[in-house]
Amino acid sequence: MAPVTLQRIVQELEKLKKEMDSGALKHGEYDQRLARMIGELRDRKIEGDRGTIDTTLADLLKRGVITPSVQAHILKRLGIS
Repeated sequence: MAPVTLQRIVQELEKLKKEMDSGALKHGEYDQRLARMIGELRDRKIEGDRGTIDTTLADLLKRGVITPSVQAHILKRLGIS
């Protein structure tokens, strides 16, 4: 399988944020979808190096797409932090 692109990760996280903001997604569902996404990233790997991934997540944090705890969770689960 091909690695997951950073662009796809950004799109998926933005989609989750929009669904949470609109009320279409509950916290438990958000957690489940985030866990599935992280599992896929671990299985398929991510296109990019640690610095690029960290920078991308920092930008998502700055824009309010993810929270600091989500950023830390993703980095920890991917073995980046």
